[in-house]
Amino acid sequence: MINTANGMMSTSSSSANAQSPGLKTYFKTPEGRYKLHYEKTHPSSLLHYAHGKTVTQVTLAHLKDKPAPSTPTASSSSFGASTGVKSAAARWLGSGNGSRALSFVGGNGGSKSISSTSRIGSLGTSSSSTSMTNTNFDGKGTYLISNVGDAIFISDLNSQEKDPIKSIHFSNSNPVCHAFDQDAKEGHDLLIGLNSADVYSVSLRQQLQDVGKKLVGAHHYNKDGCVNNSRCTSIAWVPGGDGTFVVAHADGNMYVYEKNKDGAGDSSFSVIKDQTQFSVAHARYSKSNPIARWHVCQGSINSIAFSFDGAYLATVGRDGYLRVFDYPKEQLVCGGKGYYGAVLCCAWSMDGKYILTGGEDDLVQVWSMEDRKVVAWGEGHNSWVSGVAFDSYWSSPNSDGTAETVMYRFGSVGQDTQLLLWDLVMDEIVVPLRRCPPGGSPTYSTGSQSSHWDNVSPLGTLQPASSIRDVPKISPVVAHRVHSEPLSGLIFTQESVLTVCQEGHIKIWMRPGIAESQSSNTESLSSSAKDKLLLPSKIGGSSYKQ
Repeated sequence: MINTANGMMSTSSSSANAQSPGLKTYFKTPEGRYKLHYEKTHPSSLLHYAHGKTVTQVTLAHLKDKPAPSTPTASSSSFGASTGVKSAAARWLGSGNGSRALSFVGGNGGSKSISSTSRIGSLGTSSSSTSMTNTNFDGKGTYLISNVGDAIFISDLNSQEKDPIKSIHFSNSNPVCHAFDQDAKEGHDLLIGLNSADVYSVSLRQQLQDVGKKLVGAHHYNKDGCVNNSRCTSIAWVPGGDGTFVVAHADGNMYVYEKNKDGAGDSSFSVIKDQTQFSVAHARYSKSNPIARWHVCQGSINSIAFSFDGAYLATVGRDGYLRVFDYPKEQLVCGGKGYYGAVLCCAWSMDGKYILTGGEDDLVQVWSMEDRKVVAWGEGHNSWVSGVAFDSYWSSPNSDGTAETVMYRFGSVGQDTQLLLWDLVMDEIVVPLRRCPPGGSPTYSTGSQSSHWDNVSPLGTLQPASSIRDVPKISPVVAHRVHSEPLSGLIFTQESVLTVCQEGHIKIWMRPGIAESQSSNTESLSSSAKDKLLLPSKIGGSSYKQ
């Protein structure tokens, strides 16, 4: 365990998961100290690497109250709206199990019967009618879903127990991506994409109620790669999409599915005429699932993310490009090439004005939807940037909420094992000046802005890589080595920052003021008092948004 009072590890920690030498249990920011509160890991005895290692990703999921009891063959799924995966869930969450009940997400407490067409066992699923149920589980709480090896692990965020409370194993392939629908009131709310290209949708609550180690009540899509046989790379619910979700693949294609449709129907699409051009093809039959194919690029799509209103979809890929689409209109809006190499990750600001990207050029790039181009480069990582996210709960310690200037706080993690925090105020960005060449025209003065800033990029065009002298540079306010292994992602919650390494170890860093409050009151607080403790408040000179 982590003793947050003195920042030291207790002797009860196992040697396999103990804090590595040289790693501090806190880091300083302008608003105060973030302290390592506890860690989540997995028993090494549960891992099977027969299918090769995969990079761990983490999804935050919140279940509200347990719904009314139902029989295993209860009503069919309703079609809840959703938002874009990890950072979308973090927008509302941050409370742990046993804390206040949020009214955003629900799950399906009962099992769902599955038809013979979707009942499968080859990849570790089982029929709900034969599974055993944990009748004592109430389902309420906040959970971390992570993939390690051939397993999905589910951990209780608010518990300081290191080990997961649930493991789900797949016999023929590894899970590589997942997404939770925070708006689903019942039915399937969890998506899992596999290295084999298979996709599953399940009820998270139903998995937690079952005591087995196989998926229960699963719907199976793209079974055995019948639609696309290249591995899944990223998956996302469509915000406001009534149960619609998008799966990206390593061959540059994305597929749009509806969770209420059988995944075994005819799903043939027209041949892609030009592999270099973006194109959309729709299914030929109304009962087909997937319902559409988007050919985005040549090479792998590495990550996808929806804006919070669902209007835009961002993709980044092996070809080094960010692409932004008007999702309802199925049109390319803008995009551009990174400075060097592949782009690995992307994330939206809450207001939809900016997109972060990170990749093999070691840079964090800030893209503006208004200018439709990159407007800032963050320099600070020493290796590939593997995860980026905006902190929607943070506001400037000096801000009273009335200032016209908006400051953004965002974070990034990389294979250099570092967590970097950045502050962005566009009004304070210094635009590089255009250099006057020797013997140049007097009208081409050093006082004019770089040509990079002359015009807004035309709609529907992809910009070439910018010159390194044309883009403003920003530096991190914090750089902290948080793990001994390369990092793969981060999540901001109202109370903490979560970091995860590629090997599947998760650390929860409490925001300034919160760790002290929790440690001093842990012994005496009742469950109802803990609810009050986690309510939004101004702590340590910083306000954290609801």
